[in-house]
Order: sequence, then C-alpha cells, then structure tokens
Amino acid sequence: MHTTQITNNTPATRNDAWGFWGTMRGHAATAWPLAIAAIAEATDESLDAARAFHDSREGRHFADDVNNGLHAGQTLDAAVGSATSRWMRWTISRDTSRKYGIPRGLPFLQGMVIHSGIAEDASAD
Repeated sequence: MHTTQITNNTPATRNDAWGFWGTMRGHAATAWPLAIAAIAEATDESLDAARAFHDSREGRHFADDVNNGLHAGQTLDAAVGSATSRWMRWTISRDTSRKYGIPRGLPFLQGMVIHSGIAEDASAD
C-alpha cells in the first residue's frame, strides 16, 4: 500500500455545488484534502480516483457520514477517519455488483472509488 500525504498535489473538486464539497459547505476547504488522502490511503487508489469518488453521488453520501460524525462531536479528522473505516467495512452486494460490474464482496468504498475513476476515464474518451 502506498502512503498518501496531504500535499499541494491534492486534486481540486470538479463539483463544488454538490458531491462531497457541496455537502460539506463551510467545512469543505479543510475536509477536502483530509478526505482525499484518507480515501486514497484506505483504498490504495490514486488521488484522482479519490477525487472522482468525492465528486460523485456517493461522495455526497460520504460527506453526509462525515457530517454525522461532526454533529456527534467528533473532530473533522476523526469524522473522516470513522466514515472511511465504516465504508471500508461494508461490502459490495449482489445488486450493486450487477448494477456497476464491481466484484461482489469487495469493500464498498474501494469498489466505488474504482468505479468512479473508471467512469470518469470512460466519459473523457
């Protein structure tokens, strides 16, 4: 697994109205690099794939989970970490596998990050 650090190489959002960024509102600028790094590290995927995930519909749901942690009194870093761990414990179901072509049983977060990166690449062609 590679180690991801928060750097100036963190890709910028392409969906500031919705996705993770739009859902995090006032916390977005601080939460974005933390979440990008946490997702890339946990899934062993690229920063660009993590960005594609965060800009997606699933990124909005991930932000909802982070916001739930904040409302429960967690720090931003802890809320991102808790959401990341929870999403990695979930697995791809049979229905999700059929819908997206992601192998059943793969950690949900990893599957969605991979899917988001592939979908973005396919739309660029």
